[in-house]
Amino acid sequence: MCGICGLLWFEESGSIRPANFDAMVNTLAHRGPDDRGTRFFPLENGTSPEKKGIALGHRRLSIIDLSELGRQPLCNEDESIWITFNGEIYNYSELKGDLERKGHQFHTATDTEVIVHLYEEYGLKFVDYLNGMFAVGLWDSRKKRLILARDRMGKKPLYWRAEKNRILFASELKALLKAPNVPKALDPIALDQYLTYQYVPHPRSIYQGIQKLPPGHLAVWSLEKDGEIQKFCDFSSPLPSESMDFLPMLGEFHIRPFWIPDCEEDRDLSFSDSKAELRKRIEHAVQIRMRSDVPLGAFLSGGIDSTIIVGLMQKFSSQKVKTFSIGFPQKEYDETAFARRTAERLGTDHEEFFVSPDARAIFPELVRQYDEPFADSSAIPTWYLSELTRKKVIVALSGDGGDELFLGYDRYKAVRLAGIFTYGPAFFRKMIGLPLSLISLLPAPVHQRSLLRRAKRFFEVLPMEPTERYLQWIAYFNRQRKEKLYTPEFRRRIEQEKNIFGGKYDMCDFLDEYRELSANRDFTTSISITDLLTYLPGALMCKVDIASMRHSLEVRAPFLDRDVVSFALKMPMKYKLRGSKGKYILRETFREFLPPELENRPKTGFGVPLDHWFRGPLRDLLHDLLLSKEMERTEIFDPEYVRSLVREHEEKKFDHSARLWALLVFMFWYQENL
Repeated sequence: MCGICGLLWFEESGSIRPANFDAMVNTLAHRGPDDRGTRFFPLENGTSPEKKGIALGHRRLSIIDLSELGRQPLCNEDESIWITFNGEIYNYSELKGDLERKGHQFHTATDTEVIVHLYEEYGLKFVDYLNGMFAVGLWDSRKKRLILARDRMGKKPLYWRAEKNRILFASELKALLKAPNVPKALDPIALDQYLTYQYVPHPRSIYQGIQKLPPGHLAVWSLEKDGEIQKFCDFSSPLPSESMDFLPMLGEFHIRPFWIPDCEEDRDLSFSDSKAELRKRIEHAVQIRMRSDVPLGAFLSGGIDSTIIVGLMQKFSSQKVKTFSIGFPQKEYDETAFARRTAERLGTDHEEFFVSPDARAIFPELVRQYDEPFADSSAIPTWYLSELTRKKVIVALSGDGGDELFLGYDRYKAVRLAGIFTYGPAFFRKMIGLPLSLISLLPAPVHQRSLLRRAKRFFEVLPMEPTERYLQWIAYFNRQRKEKLYTPEFRRRIEQEKNIFGGKYDMCDFLDEYRELSANRDFTTSISITDLLTYLPGALMCKVDIASMRHSLEVRAPFLDRDVVSFALKMPMKYKLRGSKGKYILRETFREFLPPELENRPKTGFGVPLDHWFRGPLRDLLHDLLLSKEMERTEIFDPEYVRSLVREHEEKKFDHSARLWALLVFMFWYQENL
């Protein structure tokens, strides 16, 4: 687990001095405190790197092969291919054996060197063989190629920017922004997306001109016309691809998906066969993620997903597995009692960390670390858990991905119920639809999670088209609220940006683009797959990566194993969601690990008491940032509407905590960066 960055320049005006490049690399020290390395290469033989060249940088967190031989950037035998790599390749041992049988010689025990030889053997198809989490920058000096790659589930981040005289990339925005002359201009559509989804979806970033490489994609720059690249670019893909031909840059630059998930339902597997196959794949995923040359443990919340992962770890371990959970003073946000009972049942070496979050103190550091606005407040407990876990181990396994793969979120039950109202028998809709719809006429309670409030939200959007309806449920600011939130000036800025892209931008586009991959499945399954490809990499993986790597902790997610994901995608909905129980097949497959009380325990989020904080420790900060002249001068948000949100929340008329948090994060980021 590491931090990477690089810069390729086509003319001297785009070059970078070693001292400036060191500054880029050093901003990633938290991702790799154990070692650092940089390399400069000429772009063409016989030329000076100052005029045309490439620089690769790396910060190392040593996990496998702790020797200096694993130092990066790392090369092949003749030093024609160099790599800077962030991540872990879990099947590296098997791949290494195959490559050695083909005649490749290895000089380290690292998974990084395996990638180099895979590229030598298979060219651009090297990524097809990788089972793991990765962000890769690879330089082929023979073919004059720069290759960037990001893993299928987006577990590792990779930002990039292309200009007429250079290409830049880095694990985090802060490193990329350390390069000379990188402009910092707000992308209005990115902000609009952020206020919808709580994060800036790929491929955009909050800055115009800086993008995230989408999960499961390759970006390839080549100095010369290349038949292999042409073949790579010619296949038909349902996902959008990009060519940098519109830039007057040297060579060619293309971005294409290397992984397009197969979402077709497998109707031939019985439930019992599915259980057996799922057990085999998840067991293998856990086993290969337990490979480590440093201390290893696991997060344990006491929920279904983490319990299964820890149960399997203990099954495959000769010692007690180290497990960690975090507790808070507020009882409704404290899951330590469940985690403790689970640890006792599984026989782990369990530690609980109890913290009283200092909201005012952690807020600035948290926002700065994420580099762009990020409004998932569960980043706070993730931050604390990572910080405290790192004092005991260097690698931790987690249960991330179980909700998206196996329909664990409560909202999937609402999606299915809405489908019954929309497409079910007419007599059924008429019989129960009318009396239930009367709920929408009742005043809503203040608390966001109350049953009546959820019922009101459900019926208010029921007549909408399914994707729009789902967006209304998950959006922080829906269309109606944004009409009140934005100033006329900012709405004009959004329209101007839309015109650049032919006027085709809509809030639903991001979801619709990915839902097309599973459009022939039932809508509940389709939207869960969409979440897996959008929300999971954009929000959950980003949250965990930034919070954990800030404390130099590597987090591994067995449920997001390549083979587990491919199998789970093809399961029918009835295997995952039965009655009111999500994750049905998970429960049935691993019942030996699950305590009886988990059967009827409601799902709880990994959250913090924002609603109370905004009336207490964060009240002054809220007023300073959202009710200030500086906020008005941005000409983005309508001051009176923002004041009404604050007032309604403080008077307990409405719980706006999630919306206020999103605005607070943005305004702090805005004042520090623009």
